[in-house]
Amino acid sequence: MERLGIREPRDLLFHLPSRYQDRTRHLPIGKLQAGKSAGVTAQIESVTVQFARKRILLVRIADSGDQMFLRFFNFNRKMQENLKAGYFIQCFGDVRQGTQGLEMIHPEYRLYRHGDDVPEPEKCLTAIYPTTKGIGQTLLRKLVSESMKSQADKTVELMPEEILHQYELMPFSQALDACHKPTPDNDPDLMTQGIHPAQQRLALEEMLSHRLALWKQRSQREQVFAPALSCPGSSWEILTGQLEYTLTPAQQRVTEELLQDIGKSFPSLRLVQGDVGSGKTIVVAAPALYAIDAGFQVALMAPTEILAEQHHKTFARWFAPLGICTELLTGKLSSRRRLKVLEHIAEGRSGMIIGTHALFQDRVEFHKLGLMIIDEQHRFGVDQRLALRNKGAFLNFVPHQVIMSATPIPRSLAMIQYANLDISSIDESPPGRKEVKTIVIPNSRRGEVASRILSICRMGQQVYWVCPMIDESETLQAEAATDIHLKLRFQLPTLRIGLVHGRMKSRDKKEIMERFGRGAVDLLVSTTVIEVGVDVPNASLMIIENAERLGLSQIHQLRGRVGRGNRQSTCVLMYESPLGEIARARLKLLRKTNDGFVIAREDLELRGPGEMLGTRQTGLQKFKVANLVRDRSMIPIICGIAELVQEKYPEVIDPLIARWVPDSDHYARI
Repeated sequence: MERLGIREPRDLLFHLPSRYQDRTRHLPIGKLQAGKSAGVTAQIESVTVQFARKRILLVRIADSGDQMFLRFFNFNRKMQENLKAGYFIQCFGDVRQGTQGLEMIHPEYRLYRHGDDVPEPEKCLTAIYPTTKGIGQTLLRKLVSESMKSQADKTVELMPEEILHQYELMPFSQALDACHKPTPDNDPDLMTQGIHPAQQRLALEEMLSHRLALWKQRSQREQVFAPALSCPGSSWEILTGQLEYTLTPAQQRVTEELLQDIGKSFPSLRLVQGDVGSGKTIVVAAPALYAIDAGFQVALMAPTEILAEQHHKTFARWFAPLGICTELLTGKLSSRRRLKVLEHIAEGRSGMIIGTHALFQDRVEFHKLGLMIIDEQHRFGVDQRLALRNKGAFLNFVPHQVIMSATPIPRSLAMIQYANLDISSIDESPPGRKEVKTIVIPNSRRGEVASRILSICRMGQQVYWVCPMIDESETLQAEAATDIHLKLRFQLPTLRIGLVHGRMKSRDKKEIMERFGRGAVDLLVSTTVIEVGVDVPNASLMIIENAERLGLSQIHQLRGRVGRGNRQSTCVLMYESPLGEIARARLKLLRKTNDGFVIAREDLELRGPGEMLGTRQTGLQKFKVANLVRDRSMIPIICGIAELVQEKYPEVIDPLIARWVPDSDHYARI
């Protein structure tokens, strides 16, 4: 049950069916159609066991001169004895065309004999629930039915009468009944799509509850104290004066928003989102320097060692001339070096601390943490961010937070999923940066790609070749990085070819990346570990193997590894033929646009918010009924209702949150 997200009886109320079947009427065999589900009442004519690769129980049934077959691959002696010629059978299943005529595979059935009471057909559409190994549909239906009776107190109406009337909403308990036991006059296809008024009523209340929970989090956060870092030092002005470029208007705007945040006496929480190469890192350097000038420490947490090392290199280059010590803390440090770094952090000698998950481990003690920056926030769980924040708590103060993402959050997603934080968008690229040209070709043309690589490298430029996997897989027909590396070394013997993947030792990865960075490797074969944080301006060609298997935003991130110099760069998306319609549309979009905001919206449409936010996001990201893609048209209405509830009906806020987001108090601390 836990695998289904069901931990207590009330969870069963919101475990809605994924589809519905109409078992309220049975059809004659002569009117059945292959490819459709149907119910049949007929008489058993024969029962035989066939022996092929596996035993099959074959039951021939007939009515009014028409016949069909029922096939059972898993059966026992008792089942075989019960299915007797002459008995009548009511069965339901998917009809298909078999070798001997129409047939059903493992239908659900009920038996009766001549003279017995004929079982009545179902009175409601039959719910088919999401299930898991060990829990069948019959058990789930029984548990849901019992829960509907025993948990009646959990189905009371919480929505104010004014809102029910104004928006013509179905009563809550009626909507719940209609979802679990819809009457025969409902369209099963409409119910399966989740757009029936009853389902939409529940989805609306759930999204409203999430928005109210996030609003409550925001209000609670404003009751906590944080250091007001409003005293400007000179470090930021010195740094910007030494840069070789001027910040774009978008960067300047977001910088001002961040500096205003950290000047407040309660902990700020702002998401800085921007496309690949838009310049997020220099922007977050501003509040970091303000915090350090005010006598506080700054922690930047990155999801991978490669990205953490890249950030350390960048900030050390910027901050060392200012006399600021920048430390790197990862799990791969030697014991001696780790002890030294921990000592510097605890004593306050380190102003800027950059690391991976190691930053919130038990032995890490900050001297005075005033600001935490989370990069690629969707790769961290809420609990992990909370663990780092708790590390920085001191004297009833908690640090300010900035979270960064190169995957822009579509507005509809932000209004429900991110209503507890402020969002800043760096929506323009630095001037002079050329768009990466994207080409889509089948894997069969890899010979042409190899020739292109050779010519690019002969001009002194470098190339990435990215593979989705490390080793061969029996389930995915994707070329593995190790295999591609060997093939390319044989195919292009004159080139210096390196290999990087997540299972390599940290020092080996670091060595290869450093060699590639200084131009000692012409072609780098890699898994998606180079998705973020790698900055090699001389790399002008990116090949992505089996691009049809990756998400749009992930491909866009990878594509952003090239085009960082002044040369025209190219990204080649290779795919395995034949391509499905959706995959073809996805790759076409990548060829057409380099706009990360457009790509993020499309990614939300195709993959949904769960994958887009990252599987490690916990807490408020989980919806029981609502689907942000399907239900996004309701979001403006929900925002309006939320404002009305806050203004006129605050007493229903906590009950609504308790019904739909019972764990929200835990996450309110972040």
